[in-house]
Amino acid sequence: MASSLEKAKQNPNSMKAKILTAARKIFGEYGYHGTTTRMIAKAVNIDISTLYYHWGEKGDLYEAVIRDISEGMRLKLIEVEKIIKGRPLAERIEIAVEEMAGYLFEYPEISNLTLFRYFTKTRHGSLLDFKVPEYISDIAYSMGLADDRKNVSVESKMKVLSIMNAIHSFVSGENFFRPMVNLDRESYIKMAKETLKFLNLSAFT
Repeated sequence: MASSLEKAKQNPNSMKAKILTAARKIFGEYGYHGTTTRMIAKAVNIDISTLYYHWGEKGDLYEAVIRDISEGMRLKLIEVEKIIKGRPLAERIEIAVEEMAGYLFEYPEISNLTLFRYFTKTRHGSLLDFKVPEYISDIAYSMGLADDRKNVSVESKMKVLSIMNAIHSFVSGENFFRPMVNLDRESYIKMAKETLKFLNLSAFT
């Protein structure tokens, strides 16, 4: 039997999908503890009982959001790996930064939820805790920093963390940083990507 998440993905126009989309944004903005089911229901213009009917308790919906984000990241990394495979390291880094930064700026809730997990305490366990190390190893392998994705050195993992944390910071800090540099969103994203490429190309090549 299909899960609620599978049903939502199968029918993007369904109420399940609309609730999931709203939940991603609100959990990404306020975190698990700062979000209420009433906030999500209000964003979709439904009553609370309808939300519970489709998704159950807040924890169930949060877990679906994390699973959805994790699957999206997995598919994006597969896509990036196909593009950069076999290219010189400098090209791999430039393309990987361009693609991953673009993806995360499109879905900033991913960076926000990742940083929430880094810096805040929560009583709710998350798949994100288990998936992040897996992503780090996959990225290290794709970038050519490791010969085997199952055997990635600590040094390589730390290099990937430096890249990913820089991207997450630019994405999550957009509303704070953009007024400092007086840029519109499109210009900010372009400059963030260029800065990330400059820093990482200098560091790794």
